[in-house]
Formats: sequence, C-alpha cells, structure tokens
Amino acid sequence: MLEGWFLWFILFWVVILITSMFIGGFFMFRKFLKRFPKEDGKSDMDWEEYYVNQTIHLWTAEQKELLSDLVSPVPELFRDVAKQKIAGKIGELAVRERASAITEDLVIRGYIIATPKRDHKFLRKKLLERQVNMNPYEHLFG
Repeated sequence: MLEGWFLWFILFWVVILITSMFIGGFFMFRKFLKRFPKEDGKSDMDWEEYYVNQTIHLWTAEQKELLSDLVSPVPELFRDVAKQKIAGKIGELAVRERASAITEDLVIRGYIIATPKRDHKFLRKKLLERQVNMNPYEHLFG
C-alpha cells in the first residue's frame, strides 16, 4: 500500500502529467483545425503560406527586422508561429492593396490585425517603445 508522502508525490505527478497532456492536446487540436480546409478548399495555414510566398520579394531587410522586433515579446516557443501568422496577414494586405513593397505601415497594420485582442495591451506597449504614432492605427484596435 502507498502511504504518506510517497502517495502524495505520485498523485502530484499524475495531476501534472494529465494536465500537460490536456494542454498539449488542446494546442495540437487547434493546429489541426487551422490545417482543416475551408469552403474554398484551402486552410488558414495554406492562405498564410500563399500570401507569404506571393510577397516574399517585397520584403526588405529593414521590414524583416521590424517584424522580428515586434514579435520579440512572444515566448520563444511560439515566436515562429506568430511571425508566420503576422507575415501572412501583412502579405494579404499587400496583395489586396497591390503594394510594390512592404512598408512600415503595412507591417504595423498587419501586426495589429493579426494579433488577438487579448494581446493588444502588449502590442501597444511594444509600438510605444518603438515610438510609433498610434493615431493612424486606433481604428484597428476596436
């Protein structure tokens, strides 16, 4: 029979492992849903990839650096995924507007649109650190 501190130790690790599996399963299921094709036959991730590939030649080193700096508050584990999602939204804006180059304005607008509303507080802080005038972008936060 398990008794005393060893019983509590085993129960503690069982709870930790089950919780970890649920969290991992949740994120894997979200990834699966993003890969699932929509009505048009392409998934969200397919569209992100499409827009990035369509606009890859429009990016300058300066704009890539800006994007990397803007996603720096994101935990490193999720940073590449966030960067891909934001780059996809920036590419979508560039294609829709028929932009000849990715500008700082496009990067900032795409960054705001692609970022979940719950993270807008961190987004504003990062933009203020870079001394970006927020007035032209206020309507995107609503």
